[in-house]
Amino acid sequence: MASTISTILKTCNPPEGKKLGFLAKWLVITRACVFSMTITSGLVGVMLALRDGYFSWTLVLLVLVGLIFAHAANNVLNDLMDYRSGVDTKDYFRVQYSPHPIHSGMSSQRGLLIAFLLFTLIDFALMLYFINLRGIGILYFALAGFLISVLYVGGTYSLKFTGLGELGVFLVWGPLMVGGTYLVLAGSVPYYIYLASIPYALLVTTVILGKHIDKRKKDASKKIKTLPVILGEVRSIGLIKLLIIAFYLTVLVESILGIIPMASLFALLSYRRALLVWKKLSQPKPESQPPDWPIWPLWYVGWCFHLVKQAGGFLIGGMFLQIILTFFLFR
Repeated sequence: MASTISTILKTCNPPEGKKLGFLAKWLVITRACVFSMTITSGLVGVMLALRDGYFSWTLVLLVLVGLIFAHAANNVLNDLMDYRSGVDTKDYFRVQYSPHPIHSGMSSQRGLLIAFLLFTLIDFALMLYFINLRGIGILYFALAGFLISVLYVGGTYSLKFTGLGELGVFLVWGPLMVGGTYLVLAGSVPYYIYLASIPYALLVTTVILGKHIDKRKKDASKKIKTLPVILGEVRSIGLIKLLIIAFYLTVLVESILGIIPMASLFALLSYRRALLVWKKLSQPKPESQPPDWPIWPLWYVGWCFHLVKQAGGFLIGGMFLQIILTFFLFR
């Protein structure tokens, strides 16, 4: 069981020929392999709150659970709506790189709808608890995140059909998740918290850009106007490179200015992986699936995610290290 779950979380795919239990099946359906980005965004907010003297194990656990369920709700809604609108056909990328909930027979349309409603209900209950604890400001964050999530999918005028999906990802994984987490723990959100959310939000945006570059031709044929469809592949790859540079520059500047802890500079240690990803972005995509590459035909998104995992981990690790050292040195 543990090895099956580990494989799903690492590759987005279940082990071949393995019978899946309830948990493993739903980890595949909800695409839990990318939840680490959501957890990292939440932990940025946690580290900033802890640095400022606010912390509660209970609230940290609840807010991270809420963020994960929100991400899961978005993923199942995305699959449901794209299936119903005819986007997720058997020759489309979503069906090829990982089992599609409906095409694979893991779930039905009704099952995905029930899952979306259940996940949303859990988040609604958490929202009411947080509002009672911290005030009406929680509602604004929750409502903004929910609206972006729903508007991201759903047809011709949705965000990803009009070149605004990438901006939505930046806002959700940056100011909304980081700021919302901080608000739950601290009760208010100073302006610098929004600035502190920018570096990691830039990284997460490279992931969605990479995925949309991979799907650019298919999306264009389906009249899905993601940013790479609008800009073209070369400019979109250039934009990813620009965002990678911007990540390191904002970490450097914000660390010096004290917006984020100085030890956040540990994130710069991921430069070797950034250079590797830069090299892969500069090369043509392989003609066929490379060995040990489980999410084919996706390519650029995999390399962007490879960087995000390490750079985000170093960012959180640096923040936590400084907080611990400060606690023991100045207690």
